[in-house]
Amino acid sequence: MPRFPVGFELAEALTAAAQHLHGTGTPDDTMNTAVSLAVRLLPDAEHAGISEIQRGGRLRTLAWTDETVRFAAEPRQGGHTPHRDWERLWTTPVVRTDDSEADGGGALSGLGLRSALSLRLRADRRRLTVLTAYARKPQAFDDDATRVGRLFVAHVSLALDSATVREQLTEAMRTRDLIGQATGILMERLDIDAAGAFDSLVKASQRENVKLRDLARRIVDANSASGGRGVTER
Repeated sequence: MPRFPVGFELAEALTAAAQHLHGTGTPDDTMNTAVSLAVRLLPDAEHAGISEIQRGGRLRTLAWTDETVRFAAEPRQGGHTPHRDWERLWTTPVVRTDDSEADGGGALSGLGLRSALSLRLRADRRRLTVLTAYARKPQAFDDDATRVGRLFVAHVSLALDSATVREQLTEAMRTRDLIGQATGILMERLDIDAAGAFDSLVKASQRENVKLRDLARRIVDANSASGGRGVTER
């Protein structure tokens, strides 16, 4: 993939990036791939990270290219974001920091990061997810870099949604199989039919205030540990 592509090369680079992103297996893999690709695609980008910001400014860092980025996005006092402009991302898709020193210093300039380009990946009523590219020189990200960034995060967002759905479907299948195993164990041990076993499982879940999936796992694990004996959930 060419570094800092333009024109037709940009289209090819974005296509290659999309293939890389959609080839990942989990949301975490997608985000780790995204920050690596961001540094290769965005002109003058030296570092990149993805953070999740909750209403009120609290955040967690989800992916980063290096420790400099992790420290740049880590909460300082009271767990709040060091990026004052990030609050604007609730209402606008892009925020640029042209010179952190001219803006009063802070966490970015303390790490030698003068420029930042923050691009919104996801947003709902409670949280937003942001991909930020950083550079050590001031005014590193111009309008062209912003356009490339917006095209890139569109691909990242689609890939991230796809990976999330795959993960949810995989977990749903695992949960279904786990509940099926637990139901079968209860049918055998309590000498009841499938409907009765499932009803017993649901009631136990409600009574103990435990998720059905977690209770099912506990039953299956207990049955395995006892060699198929001793399950008495009612």
